[in-house]
Amino acid sequence: MENSANKMVVRAVVLAVMVAVFSIGSDAQFFGDCRVSVDEIQTCEPAVIRGTKRDPSKTCCSVLAKADLPCLCTYKTSPLIPSNVDIRLAMELPGKCSLKLPSRC
Repeated sequence: MENSANKMVVRAVVLAVMVAVFSIGSDAQFFGDCRVSVDEIQTCEPAVIRGTKRDPSKTCCSVLAKADLPCLCTYKTSPLIPSNVDIRLAMELPGKCSLKLPSRC
């Protein structure tokens, strides 16, 4: 149990550091610990904007296939997610890309 708590603390610290780095203008590897860059994850943006009914592109699905999905799940409540992104649509992306959504997401 203690190991799990330690992992959560480490993730919280990593997220805080990433938020600090992002806020000073360095966004090149914001999702780097999840094996994807901001530029790569932005290929999925058209499919997650509020009010859209677009399917993810093949490029988006390729990005998600190589990404660490449990890691990306930790960002679903991040204040850095733009307000026009519909988290519900984002959570549907793995299924639309024939990928399995992590059980703890």
